[in-house]
Amino acid sequence: MSGILNPEVLVLGAAGTVGSGVVGALLEAGSPVLAVGRDGPRMQSLAAHFADEPALEIMTPGCISNDEDAAKLVAILRQRQRPLRAVFASLATPLESGRLLDKPTDFLRNKLEYDLLPHLAAARHLIPLLGEQEGMSHYVLIGGPHAECGWAGYGHASITAAALRMLTNVLHEEAQALGVRVQMLAVDKPLTTPDNARNACAEWPSAMAVGRHAVSLLTRTERTRAVVPFDAGRALTPPRALFSEFSFPLATRETNS
Repeated sequence: MSGILNPEVLVLGAAGTVGSGVVGALLEAGSPVLAVGRDGPRMQSLAAHFADEPALEIMTPGCISNDEDAAKLVAILRQRQRPLRAVFASLATPLESGRLLDKPTDFLRNKLEYDLLPHLAAARHLIPLLGEQEGMSHYVLIGGPHAECGWAGYGHASITAAALRMLTNVLHEEAQALGVRVQMLAVDKPLTTPDNARNACAEWPSAMAVGRHAVSLLTRTERTRAVVPFDAGRALTPPRALFSEFSFPLATRETNS
């Protein structure tokens, strides 16, 4: 087939609460979305929720844990021969409470292995791919509410979140030479979800609000800092279709559909 295609956006951790909000905000903004997440009920629920959205594609492999996983994903993306304009990364394991002093050192080691190193593996392979595109590309991480000060009872998560924020600052500097803007949207409050809605505070944002602010980073050229605090005023429906300024020809090729 032939025609015009808008650039795609990749969402890592799409099956999570924040990831699903980013997926929804991107689809709302008119962007084709490639969703990557751990295969299971949550990814199936995401696919079912957006079953009527032809712009959403669920991708395999389903998650990134190391360099090998990231390299496989990039190989698949190259085979698509379609421009990739942005990557959103929301990779984290469920929170587990406990005092830092009460847990063995391996607990922190595992937390870093599962919540920090996958981000580095993904960035090492995807940022160079984004750098091959014409114009500015974006790599956006989503940070949680416990990076600047210790979160009582969740010290391991606070340490990992602080390390992720520093990783963002380093990648922000290193990726500039490649034409890729790396940023983190730092969400300083828990999210309101259907499970906690009864007890949630009024100022807690929804996943969709976080997604909308994250998507707005793709269009706001003045926000050049590495870490951007969440702002409910930026969590608005986009005024126009995302990437409407781009016009990429779609080469004729065979498809399996």
